[in-house]
Amino acid sequence: MHTEDTIVAISTAPGRGGIGIVRLSGAQAVAIAQPMLRLRHPLAAAQARFAEIVDPETSERLDEAVVTWFAAPHSYTSEDVVEIAAHGSPVVLDHLVRQSLLRGARLAEPGEFTQRAFLSGRMDLTQAEAVRDLIEAQTLHQARVAAQQLDGALARRIRPAKQALVELIALLEAGIDFAEDDVDVAADALILARIAAVRGPLQALASSFAYGRIVHDGLTLAIVGRPNAGKSSLFNRLVERERAIVTAVPGTTRDLVTERVSLGGIPIELVDTAGLREATEEAESIGIQKSREALAEADVVLLVMDATEARNAEEEHLLAALEQRKAIVVRNKMDLVTGLATGVVAGLSTNPASATDTARHMAEVAATQPAGPLAVVATSAVTGEGIAELRCQILALVQQGSGAGESGMLTNLRQQQSVQAALEGLANAMRAVESRTPHEMLLLDIYSTLRALDSLTGETTADDILNLIFSTFCIGK
Repeated sequence: MHTEDTIVAISTAPGRGGIGIVRLSGAQAVAIAQPMLRLRHPLAAAQARFAEIVDPETSERLDEAVVTWFAAPHSYTSEDVVEIAAHGSPVVLDHLVRQSLLRGARLAEPGEFTQRAFLSGRMDLTQAEAVRDLIEAQTLHQARVAAQQLDGALARRIRPAKQALVELIALLEAGIDFAEDDVDVAADALILARIAAVRGPLQALASSFAYGRIVHDGLTLAIVGRPNAGKSSLFNRLVERERAIVTAVPGTTRDLVTERVSLGGIPIELVDTAGLREATEEAESIGIQKSREALAEADVVLLVMDATEARNAEEEHLLAALEQRKAIVVRNKMDLVTGLATGVVAGLSTNPASATDTARHMAEVAATQPAGPLAVVATSAVTGEGIAELRCQILALVQQGSGAGESGMLTNLRQQQSVQAALEGLANAMRAVESRTPHEMLLLDIYSTLRALDSLTGETTADDILNLIFSTFCIGK
């Protein structure tokens, strides 16, 4: 990209709307914009001006607009920026772009405004990526996380580690360069302590990727279990509408039914599956195979059991298979358990209060039958009992061990790979110290770690990687 060019693009979403904005950035932004405008007052930096949009050839009035000039370096790109906010007519906006091109501007590439902001030093690469994340946010929680990243939360989190590495490099370099001037060579124990002090925070940062990826991309939650356990009813409760067909006949669901919802600000794709059993016909067999595939691919699994029936062999097998995964056991139909217990006790006791207490106890026992290490939630998809608790359990399971409350987290694979490379460099450095490797060679591993952290924020990122990152932005941003 030629950053000395003045670029232009429509910065609002395609289509018609109340407002449409054309943005110019570059040294000639004001000179290119002025012939298209009839201003009541001259443009002034950081002040909005009312103007009429005119055809430069005929001086005919086409629209009216609010024009703002942001003088360099106090602008988004750190260049002169002119934003023309007209009515959102595609014809008028296209006219402004075409007239700008005729006067020497160039059509902006995708993400070029933000790339110029990065190249000028106004933001680092993690902040530039946060701009895209903020635009693409589907929930308020995603927007909050992106806003924290845009404010530099991730850069601030890695800054102490980088500073500690620079200090360690200085210590080692001094011991090498000034050994003859009575400068002590750093002891192995001191070097290992310095490395450990950097490694701990970076490991914590690396662990944030599990949750950061979920916040950024969302997750898939599969609802599985035997036929007629109430999976579809539970699915409808979580979706909060009658999305899946529910009947009393086992095996109603033959295909996967999906719906996207937000839970705690995290996008979740719920998948209702066919009941797992020995199929009796070809269509059901195909549905069960799809259910097993969804079970294997899901990030979180809800194993729904009928609380009025004993476990079968399929459920025992699933319980064992899910012990090492993010899964929750849902004991559904608790309304039937309570009703059944009340009926049994009523026939044995003439004391209504005692009968009620015993029925409640029997229901609680049915709800909390052990399911190995997996959390158990008692629900009734009919009455809504336990649904709120189930939502909380799902959110707690997703956030478990992720440092979800901390600001500044890794949200994409590029960031995670940079931190992982830094940790590998530190591991190599520790092995070098333990094997008594000369400090000149040890420094290579320390510098490798520093470069990996620099690539995270963009100080040492190659041009082809930058172009790949910014090409995923929308035009005009």
